[in-house]
Amino acid sequence: MEFSREKIRQIRRLMLLAAFLVLVLIYSEVVFQGIAFLWGILSPFLVGGAIAFVLNIPMRAIEEKLLFRWRGKSAGRLKRPVSMVLSLVTVVFIITVVVVTVVPQVATTAAEVGKKIPAFLDEMIEELDKLTKKYPELAKQVSNLEQLEMNWESILNSIFDFLKNGAGDMLNSTVNVASGIISGVVNAVISFIFALYILSQKENLADQGRRILAAYLPEAFCGRTQEIFSLLYRNFSSFITGQCLEAVILGVMFVIAMTIFGMPYALMVGVLIAFTALIPIVGAFIGCAVGAFLILIDNPLLALWFIILFLVLQQIEGNLIYPKVVGNSVGLPAIWVLMAVSVGGSLFGVAGMLLFIPLMSSCYALLRESVNRRNAGKRISVSERRQVPGASRPEEDADPRKKAKTKIKTGKRDTD
Repeated sequence: MEFSREKIRQIRRLMLLAAFLVLVLIYSEVVFQGIAFLWGILSPFLVGGAIAFVLNIPMRAIEEKLLFRWRGKSAGRLKRPVSMVLSLVTVVFIITVVVVTVVPQVATTAAEVGKKIPAFLDEMIEELDKLTKKYPELAKQVSNLEQLEMNWESILNSIFDFLKNGAGDMLNSTVNVASGIISGVVNAVISFIFALYILSQKENLADQGRRILAAYLPEAFCGRTQEIFSLLYRNFSSFITGQCLEAVILGVMFVIAMTIFGMPYALMVGVLIAFTALIPIVGAFIGCAVGAFLILIDNPLLALWFIILFLVLQQIEGNLIYPKVVGNSVGLPAIWVLMAVSVGGSLFGVAGMLLFIPLMSSCYALLRESVNRRNAGKRISVSERRQVPGASRPEEDADPRKKAKTKIKTGKRDTD
């Protein structure tokens, strides 16, 4: 049996791929170290690309809807810088509103908690005195604890040894923390500058990417790759827009409901829940914990009612609003949205929740397109067979008796 050249090439590629996978498995530790090293180098640029992608959504809306009349050379040159500045101002304004609304209230509540701690301790001591008087056995156990002898010398020696040995570790940890902070600030600056560069030159970068794909990939594969990238861009943009819209809806629901029921901190809790709800499904629970703590300081019973209100609104949001708003924005059915959040959160935490919904939406769209194309091809082949005179029908192929009857009617004899 002879193989064609194309077949030999395919076998050779499969053998090379299998050898590569075996080497990766054998030297997996070295491979993971290399991946971690590359991630450390490329992480500022990847983060910068993510920042540019997020900022491009409001910037594009500003260019197309607010500054669409700016035409000509002079206006065209100013259009991009003005839209970039406005998008940055919008994001900074939203973050500032959240910080100004939430942080002072949390600080005030923490100060109130600090003032109430001494009174709470006095109440606990009084309750303990009542318990010891009511239950003499408890008082006896407390007196036994008081009579225990403490080896203060050994305790002091242990403390001195800890301070002596821990001083170097504390110094090393301080240096590591300081270097981590400095490197984090440097990486943040690099990421921000890289994001601004991408936003200012995004058309040129996109054109360069298309030219690279056209140079190194076959024409059909190049076109298909560009279609997939366009699909990913649309899905990620729609997901971010839908997620922000869903967060605003949830925050407004809490503000209105808490105002109707006369609960304190309605605006602050609504803003906090709207901000934390950017994390899919589970983000609002962070805002719930902070809001319940703040209300607990004033009225413990009202805090319980707030938790009940949160559970009711969360069920409405999680089962009705979120799958509809986010699912419709990315073209993904509600059940797959919940599955993407669950799987992504289990594998990669919060980042997985944010990434898996648009990724699953893209895979869902590609699979749907492939299935529809294959089914359409099968329907065309069946219809062509029915149009050919003397061609057997599918049901005749399935039933030999019908096939024999057809041959007898047409005057054909089975020569098998």
